[in-house]
Amino acid sequence: MLKEKVISALEDIRPALQADGGDIELVSVEETGLVKVRLKGACHGCPMSQMTLKNGVERYLKQEIPGVLSVESV
Repeated sequence: MLKEKVISALEDIRPALQADGGDIELVSVEETGLVKVRLKGACHGCPMSQMTLKNGVERYLKQEIPGVLSVESV
């Protein structure tokens, strides 16, 4: 159930990342509330990627989905 909500929320975020030449892939959703993602394209290796991940992706997921506690890139 949590995983399906995360997938749906990532689809909401994806167009903004793709507009800048990047993308995001869901790796896993842990029962502890940890979401693991992989940044791709222009986002991979970008100096701003951690800020995008924490201030963009993590903030949005935590706001939309109770139970998401943290998002990290793998």
